[in-house]
Amino acid sequence: MSTVQALEQRLHYFESQQAVRACMNRYMVLCDALDAQTPLDELAGLFTHEAVWEGKGAKYAKSFGGYRGREAIRAMFATYMKPPAHFALNVHFLTSELIEVAGDQATGSWVMLQTSTFSSQSSHLNAARLTVRFAQEEGQWRMSHFQTENLFGRPVSAWNSEAPLPVPDASTQQ
Repeated sequence: MSTVQALEQRLHYFESQQAVRACMNRYMVLCDALDAQTPLDELAGLFTHEAVWEGKGAKYAKSFGGYRGREAIRAMFATYMKPPAHFALNVHFLTSELIEVAGDQATGSWVMLQTSTFSSQSSHLNAARLTVRFAQEEGQWRMSHFQTENLFGRPVSAWNSEAPLPVPDASTQQ
């Protein structure tokens, strides 16, 4: 293999990793703002036509189930998009990222922390392990198999508080 070919392979690898990362980021941004105004076609378009979305493990398999095909995934998300919004606040944090690329396939894994307040005003903290396979379809990297597995979850009190932040008093500094 020539140096140019090796550099082209490395460039493809890094560009593919970035495209996978951008797909996952866009998915989380849309899920953070999931309501009647969410662009459902864009959200569904992040998945391949034959994609699988599934909750894994006893808790998430029971809570979320599984969906096969872009249209079934789209229909699942549509259930969250009716007024009133299911979420009053929803923020996903991703960490421990690992993305491996092999040609036109890729696998990504993340640990996700999700802070949610529902329209009922109850709040919840969840952590999950995400394992996601990606494939190039129609010239774009899309999710082909999305798995979310609960690590822990618990109800919490409200996330936002009007209490002042505890910062050092500037008048006592020299």
